[in-house]
Amino acid sequence: MIKLKTYSEIELIRESSNLVVQTHAMLAKLIKPGINSLYLDKVAEEFIRDNGGKPGFKGYNNFPFTLCVSPDDQVVHGLPSDEEIKSGTILSIDCGVLMNGFYGDCAYSFAVGELSDEKRKLLDVTKESLERGVQAAKYGNTVGDIGFNIQNFAESNGFSVVKELVGHGIGKQLHEAPEVPNYGNEGTGSILDDGLVIAIEPMINMGSPDIEQKSDGWTIVTKDRAPSAHFEYTVAVKKGKTEVLSPFSIIEDNLKQDHG
Repeated sequence: MIKLKTYSEIELIRESSNLVVQTHAMLAKLIKPGINSLYLDKVAEEFIRDNGGKPGFKGYNNFPFTLCVSPDDQVVHGLPSDEEIKSGTILSIDCGVLMNGFYGDCAYSFAVGELSDEKRKLLDVTKESLERGVQAAKYGNTVGDIGFNIQNFAESNGFSVVKELVGHGIGKQLHEAPEVPNYGNEGTGSILDDGLVIAIEPMINMGSPDIEQKSDGWTIVTKDRAPSAHFEYTVAVKKGKTEVLSPFSIIEDNLKQDHG
């Protein structure tokens, strides 16, 4: 059952999404070689609670942390640890917030220190594939149009799309219908209706698309251990125009200041 949102509910989701983005922007100032992700998790939880939200992931299906932190070959659902993060690492961070009864969800892949050209390209292509997905997320289009645009762009740049993990509807629940795959055919799947709120989140691999789960029961890694990147927006489909509720601008402003 797809639950369409009223415009006032969309505004509440925007508030939750805004706090997620502010959390990422705060983390952007802290991420550097030598930091550990347990520390990032602790400050993220404090920041969310201090700003009137609750961590959306902590306790969800018994997940023990506020952030999913997935370096390099970890695709998603990585567990924060006290291991030092080295220069040259892609660090994908996924965060959710529950506020005013609604969830916001957003992921960003950070460059720690200096990245290789190939890793930099993976980040750029993954982020652009998200933008291409959003461009297809228009009123009257279909879920398949979003996946087609993402897959087409990623694969034309020599990367592969994870197929077992998908985007999703979002609202009073973190995961609602419909599923939003990052691959597909134009004109297929659910029609995008006025008031639909979805999380679009390409997970793009440098090598093979195949993944496996680690023995911790959470962390998803690439089977060939090649790097992966992940970006995610919460998006509202409206008759007039589609709106990104969790834009990256303040994250990227902080990254620029940091490396200015």
